[in-house]
Amino acid sequence: MTLRTKFILFVVTIHAVLILLAAQLRTSNRELFLAAEALLLFSIVLTVQLYNGFVRPFHLIAAGTSAIRAKDFSMKFVPVGQREMDQLIEVYNHMIDELREERVSQHEKSFLLERIIQASPAGILILDFEGRIEGVNAAAERFVGLPGTSLLGRRPAELPGEWGSALALATEGQPQPLRLSGMQTYRVHSSHFLDRGFTRRFLLVEELTQDLIRQEKQAYEKLIRMMSHEINNSIGAINSILTSFHYYAPQLSADDRPDFTEALDVSIGRNTQLANFIANFAHLVRLPPPSRQPTDLHALLKGICRLLQPQSEQRRIHWHWELAPQPLIVSLDAQQLEQAFLNIAKNALEAIGQDGNVWVRTTLSPPLVVLENDGPGISPEVAQRLFTPFFSTKRDGQGIGLTLVRDILLQHGFHFSLATQATGRTAFSVQLTGA
Repeated sequence: MTLRTKFILFVVTIHAVLILLAAQLRTSNRELFLAAEALLLFSIVLTVQLYNGFVRPFHLIAAGTSAIRAKDFSMKFVPVGQREMDQLIEVYNHMIDELREERVSQHEKSFLLERIIQASPAGILILDFEGRIEGVNAAAERFVGLPGTSLLGRRPAELPGEWGSALALATEGQPQPLRLSGMQTYRVHSSHFLDRGFTRRFLLVEELTQDLIRQEKQAYEKLIRMMSHEINNSIGAINSILTSFHYYAPQLSADDRPDFTEALDVSIGRNTQLANFIANFAHLVRLPPPSRQPTDLHALLKGICRLLQPQSEQRRIHWHWELAPQPLIVSLDAQQLEQAFLNIAKNALEAIGQDGNVWVRTTLSPPLVVLENDGPGISPEVAQRLFTPFFSTKRDGQGIGLTLVRDILLQHGFHFSLATQATGRTAFSVQLTGA
């Protein structure tokens, strides 16, 4: 039973009793009866006024609560000239203003936060209360290599490849490093926030690849330039002296002359090789920015095959072509990309050794080049260091081939990877689109 109903029942009961009492006075005391009737009439008028005074706040409260329930913070009331009512209306209007301002502020902050998350260069994975991915930004999609729709509803540990294990091990206060294919390097942070009073986690994935490469180049650039300067100066002077020694060869006996000449030639040859060795490192440091021109990748790849054809035939290595039906035209520095793919192809031949196959595949959408070989696979330990400067699995390797490939492809903004597939083939994939 509502308060209004109780009030009406109370008023009706009181006035019924008063009417019965007044009826008793009608025959016995006419003057008192008239006074009772006047009093009863005044009571009815006062009761109606009190009723209106009580009911109107109830209507206002009901309308206000309905508006708040519907989240309509635009409805306000006008003062009616009654002190108690005006106080209630003032409090309500002030509350509505505060709620509306807070709601607008929260919407603006939420919109700003959403835009920041989407524009952030760091990957962000927001988890629900059960630890499943509920939100993901564009950077996280790019890092993982999967669209957001396929990530939602999955636990971080269920993500493919090394991502799952790295994200599963992420704990608060302990950033988790992650290195993919010996190239991409990331750092995974785990933290939490409060949602409706309960704790929810989110994962922040920060890419460190460019920073680490920049630090590497700063570290070895100065060393290589100093070595190049000192060694080239010394080699030039030494070779000049050794060459001048040839003038003394006729003064030697016929038996000693060949050994003397051969020793000079060997020394000059070794010095020249040392100069070329240092020049290769200097070239790695002084790699110029790419000069882009529209280039047919199919023609470029076939030119590399012709260049390596004698070596391939000698090793009995067969090339197989699975090219896109139309020319693959990409804006790039042809000279630099030719050097990069030449190094990739040479590594494939060296990995095979004898009697093997090389597959060259291209696609138009997305523009992609893949060089596969059926040589021995890459171990996980080696995969982590493939693109590290001066690291080589060959005894006489300099460790700059893949580093040069890395720098060329990064300067072009091309995504790439080198890994042994489930089929047993080792594939170097280059996606010819901007990073």
